[in-house]
Amino acid sequence: MHELSIAASIVEAVTESAAAYPGARVTKVRLRVGALASIVEDALQFCWDLASEGTPLAGAALVIKMLPVIVHCDACGADFEIEGVQTLRCPRCGQLAAGISQGRELEIESIELEEPEIAEPKMHQAKPVEEQA
Repeated sequence: MHELSIAASIVEAVTESAAAYPGARVTKVRLRVGALASIVEDALQFCWDLASEGTPLAGAALVIKMLPVIVHCDACGADFEIEGVQTLRCPRCGQLAAGISQGRELEIESIELEEPEIAEPKMHQAKPVEEQA
């Protein structure tokens, strides 16, 4: 299950990035995952919980945005989405598509942080000084 090593790598990268904000807590990590990245979303969610346990990211939500495969046709300039196994011929002009422009991503899109709560200073009541006679 390669999702565990991927989750561990994400935990490491986010922990390094969050270190620039001392005291802040990571609440959410957003990923962009292409359909060709060979990631099983449920497996990655499960592995996220395992990999983040006992780290500063424990309890942070992992939000995964799955991206479809988009292919570009150089002949007519069209971009089109493909699903499953199908031809790479452009539906507009019939030419073979030049390449995949989306679908292989595995990117950390954003990290949400919660600022640390600053404790208010405790006010001590000053005791009256007794006057000397």
